[in-house]
Amino acid sequence: MELATDWSIFAILVALAGGYLSGSIPFGLLLTRAAGLGDIRSIGSGNIGATNVLRTGNRWLAALTLLLDAVKGLVPVVIGKAFGLEAALAAGLGAFVGHLYPVWLGFRGGKGVATFAGISLGYSWTVLAPFAVGWLVTAFATRYSSLAALVGVAVTTLTLFLVGQTALGWLYVLLTALVVFKHRANIARLRAGTESRIGQKG
Repeated sequence: MELATDWSIFAILVALAGGYLSGSIPFGLLLTRAAGLGDIRSIGSGNIGATNVLRTGNRWLAALTLLLDAVKGLVPVVIGKAFGLEAALAAGLGAFVGHLYPVWLGFRGGKGVATFAGISLGYSWTVLAPFAVGWLVTAFATRYSSLAALVGVAVTTLTLFLVGQTALGWLYVLLTALVVFKHRANIARLRAGTESRIGQKG
């Protein structure tokens, strides 16, 4: 029993570290530099995520950033699930924190929306579904990516508790709190009516 416990703790720590390393890969920055667009942090919101990459006018690059930022959350969770629920939860948390606070960029990363989606899909398509619906409905109705993200994460977390996935739900309470914290400037701009809309440059 003690050996199993030690192995479980080891698996959780490895999953957490592996998730962090995966999540901390700054695909938006790497792709825009490779495309000769300079440092994505010098334009728009200064964010390394797909929404800011879209402000360069390169939709394909933004789509690729979105995909890769999702994959770096998906892969660690899928691998973690092979070692149990605790490892999967740790992998998801690690990937999310890695994206938000990558060591390679002085702990200044993205806001986690695409990675949140990838992590959710890693757990189950039923976890991704409420996020996708909440995000899409809000985005189409308002064209505010930030508001869509806030609605999507809130709907996902609430849904998890409603369907009885309590352990996962508490993880998502933490993820949601981090998303809200990273969007605090967006929230201020939304309240002031100055928030940029999807596809808007600058």
